Amino acid sequence: MAKTGEKKKQRPAQQQTPPGEQSKMKPRPRSIDREYRGSGKLDGRAAIITGGDSGIGRAVAVHFAAEGADVAIVYVSDREEADARKTEKMVAEHGRKCSLFKGDIGDERFCQECVEQAADIFGRLDVLVNNAAEQHPQKTLEDITTDQLERTFRTNIFGYFFMTRAALPYLKKQKGSSIINTTSVTAYRGSEQLIDYAATKGAIVAFTRSLALNLAKEGIRVNAVAPGPIWTPLIPSTFPEAKVETFGSDTPLGRAGQPEECAGAYVFLAADDASYITGQVIHPNGGEIING
Repeated sequence: MAKTGEKKKQRPAQQQTPPGEQSKMKPRPRSIDREYRGSGKLDGRAAIITGGDSGIGRAVAVHFAAEGADVAIVYVSDREEADARKTEKMVAEHGRKCSLFKGDIGDERFCQECVEQAADIFGRLDVLVNNAAEQHPQKTLEDITTDQLERTFRTNIFGYFFMTRAALPYLKKQKGSSIINTTSVTAYRGSEQLIDYAATKGAIVAFTRSLALNLAKEGIRVNAVAPGPIWTPLIPSTFPEAKVETFGSDTPLGRAGQPEECAGAYVFLAADDASYITGQVIHPNGGEIING
């Protein structure tokens, strides 16, 4: 886990082109603590994780594997292939299966095919983690083009709808199935230069709460995680170098979080430990106090 001495430590200036590659980040994000020992919380289960090649998605995939789950990870482009293969290797080190699916979750047909194939490979589907997202900082609302607006919503909202709708027939067959959506602290406090991104994250909160009510009778739990500033490829691939260096330093804990520091929330929500929890949001955000 993070050491106290990290609080004021800055990262070197760096930038990448979107969607970013974890293998090129300095320092590289931490996906799982070497001392983490699973306790079988997800034994025999199967999960799909979008954006599972890197960042929070990779951390969730590896922690799920450590807890006994097989995982399918979804990533969008050839540039993420190396990161996806690394995640696959990390999952295999825990003795679990990992299937890779490359494609755009904004494409409804791809989502359907991805879910069907994953369920066929594993013979079941117990957990869906909607995690993939994109952001494009802009100084003003006028700078947000219609194309950008549609693209951000197609990935961050439409993709969640498409993946969930495709997964529901399989989730209904498994007792204790769980859907976990990644929202953001920006859904609660807003973001000056991420107006469209923050809007999608607010929509995810409403989607989570509404779907939880709708699926309660089916025994499917729906929850969300709202990370604060986490050191992932999204940061050097979308923010200017100066902001990358100090990213997260304005939180009460004085630093950005690591992906591994979010993953436990997903494990908890996927496991039987959270059997009486639905429609809720967990906030790993470095101490920011939010309402909602």
